Amino acid sequence: MRRAHSMPFGAEIGPEGVRFALWAPTATEVALVLDGSEHPLPEAGEGWRRLTVPGVRAGARYGYRIDGDLVVPDPASRFQPEDVSGLSEVIDPAAFPWTDGGWKGRPFEETVIYEAHIGTATPEGTYAALAERLEALRDLGVTAIELLPLADFKGTRNWGYDGVLPYAPDSAYGTPDDLRRLVDRAHALGLMVFLDVVYNHFGPAGNYLNAYAKTFFTERHQTPWGAGINFDGKTSGQVVRDYFVHNSLYWLEEFHVDGLRFDAVHAIQDDSDKHFLGELAERIRAAFPDRPIHLMLENEANQASWLERDGAGQPRHHSAQWADDTHHGWHILLTGEEAGYYESFADRPAAHLARSLAEGFAYQGEPFKTLDDHPRGEPSGHLPPSAFVTFLQNHDQVGNRALGERLSHLAEPDRLALARAGLLLSPQIPMLWMGEEWSASTPFLFFVDFAPDEELNKAVRDGRRREFKSFAAFADEEKAKTIPDPTAEETFRRSTLDWAERDRSPHREVLADTTALLALRQREIVPLTKTAWQGGRYA
Repeated sequence: MRRAHSMPFGAEIGPEGVRFALWAPTATEVALVLDGSEHPLPEAGEGWRRLTVPGVRAGARYGYRIDGDLVVPDPASRFQPEDVSGLSEVIDPAAFPWTDGGWKGRPFEETVIYEAHIGTATPEGTYAALAERLEALRDLGVTAIELLPLADFKGTRNWGYDGVLPYAPDSAYGTPDDLRRLVDRAHALGLMVFLDVVYNHFGPAGNYLNAYAKTFFTERHQTPWGAGINFDGKTSGQVVRDYFVHNSLYWLEEFHVDGLRFDAVHAIQDDSDKHFLGELAERIRAAFPDRPIHLMLENEANQASWLERDGAGQPRHHSAQWADDTHHGWHILLTGEEAGYYESFADRPAAHLARSLAEGFAYQGEPFKTLDDHPRGEPSGHLPPSAFVTFLQNHDQVGNRALGERLSHLAEPDRLALARAGLLLSPQIPMLWMGEEWSASTPFLFFVDFAPDEELNKAVRDGRRREFKSFAAFADEEKAKTIPDPTAEETFRRSTLDWAERDRSPHREVLADTTALLALRQREIVPLTKTAWQGGRYA
């Protein structure tokens, strides 16, 4: 079984050699830099430049010299062995010997997600090391692992949301084949693999698109990260859309992952007649008509319209959305915290939670206090429970706290046990954050590595402390200094799971409880969720 995704971008091995293709509409002159030699990259119309070079083999290093000056990596690079600013490596994806030809996927109703960050999920922080833990996760009762974004980012440590090369799995965790082995091993154990992808922005270091493709971005749309990605440009929009659509197809085909989670889609601005999210889902589903592909959204706008089902009960576009409303209700009841976005749930947390558990969204068009009383959400009660991924915590809800505390650091054990049962026995799709199954003692802190750019590192440090000054616990300068330095390696190390805790009390007891609940879910809840959903109830 050999797998390779063909696309108009990047370096592709063919019978006549390696075809190099770059979309560079605002560059005057482009040369291919290949293993120490240079070749003019001829124009091919509409901003494209292409060249096929015979005799090139996998492992060759290449980049593009723009206008006789800057050498940049391939924006569709499959691997960056020397980080985001180094040369790209030619990869032969068809060379990997897959063994999962019999894998048919799993129905979404069976899904129990385990969200993990490769770099801190194990002491080694590699694809290979996580592969060694998959059997334990299978025995726990999870059916899918969801990986935080892998797109190549600046430095050696990052959550993954600062990626700048979406096709290149980051070398800090191993090689592309190491990632393939992780997926292959997961499938052998009956586990699905989901991948988090970011299509709303690029990270602040290592993105060179502006050097040769300025029209990839547009000032017509502004985002928290600056100029928006140009999904709706008259001349550039389709190329930009294709770049991200092919990225999804690439992960699903070439790495055989079972689903994708699209980060913060409310920040994708698109005035086209057909929104990018619609085209993305339609093209993915058309490409894999006979394979279960699960597409999940993070969408603060609570747009139930993206989650609609067809007459057979299958998703028309996206399979599910992360149900933040459910989390917020649980969190307030467990901790009593009411600051920030929790304020919109603090008036009636139990009622908001009840509606979330019954209908998916707590806010379905009502005024939302955190948005200056603007309406938030759409009616969702007609959707099946499987349209909502629920959780008590995740990388955001833990890591975006000043000290990275897990819920087990904040809530009484008995109350947390009750919430755990509520989560894992709900007909909605439950998700565990890595280590949650045993109430891990380690925090999950915010960390980055932009060295040697100390100016950017300082901006991140200062911004982090400024962000939490509105909280009384960090209001003065001295208290703000207790916030861990996100650029320090020690901050990253402190976030690494200690798997030995699983065998010690009280973690051992929490693990046993989680395992028992997931066994009960598989036995009693999953059969119910596989029955037909009609008119807001199981038929």
